[in-house]
Amino acid sequence: MKEKKTVIVAGAGFGGLQAVKALMRDDRLEIIWIDRTNHHLFQPLLYQIASAVLSPADIAIPARSLTRNIKNVTVIMDEITGIDKEKKEVKLGERILKYDFLILALGAKTGYFGKNEWQKFTSGLKNLNDALQIRRRLLISFEEAENDPSVAAELMNYVIVGGGPTGVELAGSIAELSRRIIKNDFRNIDTSKAKITLIEAGPDLLPSFDRTLSVYTKEALLKRGVNVMLNTRVKDISKHKLTLKTLEGDKEISANIIIWAAGVEAVPITTEITNNLDRQKRILVNQFCSLGEHPEVFVIGDMAAFKNSDEKFLPGVSAVAMQQGRHVARTIRRELSGKKREPFSYVDKGNMATIGRKDAVAELFGFKLKGFIGWLAWLGVHLFYQVGFKNKLDILLTWIWSYLTFGAGVRVITDPIHDYEKDE
Repeated sequence: MKEKKTVIVAGAGFGGLQAVKALMRDDRLEIIWIDRTNHHLFQPLLYQIASAVLSPADIAIPARSLTRNIKNVTVIMDEITGIDKEKKEVKLGERILKYDFLILALGAKTGYFGKNEWQKFTSGLKNLNDALQIRRRLLISFEEAENDPSVAAELMNYVIVGGGPTGVELAGSIAELSRRIIKNDFRNIDTSKAKITLIEAGPDLLPSFDRTLSVYTKEALLKRGVNVMLNTRVKDISKHKLTLKTLEGDKEISANIIIWAAGVEAVPITTEITNNLDRQKRILVNQFCSLGEHPEVFVIGDMAAFKNSDEKFLPGVSAVAMQQGRHVARTIRRELSGKKREPFSYVDKGNMATIGRKDAVAELFGFKLKGFIGWLAWLGVHLFYQVGFKNKLDILLTWIWSYLTFGAGVRVITDPIHDYEKDE
C-alpha cells in the first residue's frame, strides 16, 4: 500500500475551507487543517455583528464540526510561527509538522497604508473581535448619551473610512440601527440624530461596481441620513479627530468612533515566506497559484497576488479565495494521478453590497440589480454560501424577524464598567 501524502492547509477562511472540502475523503491524503481560531467565519456578514443584527454564532461554525466524520482530516488550533520550504516543515512554536503539499490561506489584516499609528484610534473589521468591539462601542455611546444628553451630539458621531462594500454596509446598517431599530428605546435622546459620515478617497462609492450602481448607492445612503464625502483622503488621525484632504482644501472633523474600512494587507508571515511580494505584501504567485521555486507550496485568497489573463490582480474577495481553494485541491489530486497542472482561471460572477433593509446593489452574470430585487438577490446568495444548516436557518429567521419588526435582538453590552477606548 502506498504511503499517504500529507497536505497542510493553513487557514479556515473561504479558501482553506474549500480546499479541505475538495480534498477530504481522498484516501491517498492525510490533511492537517490549521487555524489560530477554532472556527470558519463568514466574513461578509461581520458588519451585521457590528450593528447588533446577528450574533457571532450565526456566522461562525467550529472547524471540528465540519470534519468530525472525516477520518483523514486533523484540525489543529494554533498559530504558525515559521515555514521552512526547503525541509517542507511548518512550525507551531516548538512543534514541527512535515508536509508534502502546503496550502497557505491565512487571509489578511487591516492595512493603514503605512500609517500604522492610526490603528490605536480606529476600529477595523476583519474578525469577530473587531465586530464585537464596534458593536460594544456603538451601544455604549448611545447609553452614555442617554445618561448625559448634553454631549449626545458628540457621542453619537461616527465616521467610516472607505467606500467599498464594507464601508457602505456599515454606514447603512448603523444608520438603520440609530434611525429605525433603537429609536424608541431611549427617553432622553433622539438616536435618529446620530451623525454618520462615510469617507471615500475616490470619486465614487463601490468603485469596482458599475457607476450607475455607485451613484444609486450614494443617493440611497443620503436618504438614510448618511453624510457621504467623496474625493476625500485621510491625512492624519488622532483621538476623535481626522484631518482630511478635500478638493476644497484641508479640513478637520471630529468623531467619537472611527471605523477603518479602507484597506487590507497580508498577514506578517508572508514576508518570511518569500521576498516576491506586491505593494500590499501579498505573495506573487504563478498561474498555478503556487511558488515557482517551490511548486508544492500554494498560496490563495487574500495572501496571494494573482494576475488574471488581463494582467490585472484579482480582488481580495471571498469568490476568488473559494475558486482558488477548489483549484489547488484539484491540482494536488491531478498530480497524484500523474496528470499535468492546469492554470487557474477566475470566473467573475459579480459583486453585491447591501445598503439597508430592502435595498442592495448587485452585478450578477452581467445583470445589474438594485433596490428590493437587489436585496432579494443579496439575501439568496449569502444564505446559499453560508456554512451549516443551523446557521442558515438562524440567519433566515433573524432576517425575517428584523424585516417584520425592525428589531435587532443582539444588543447585550459585555463588560460595560471598563473603559472601551483603546490605550494611547
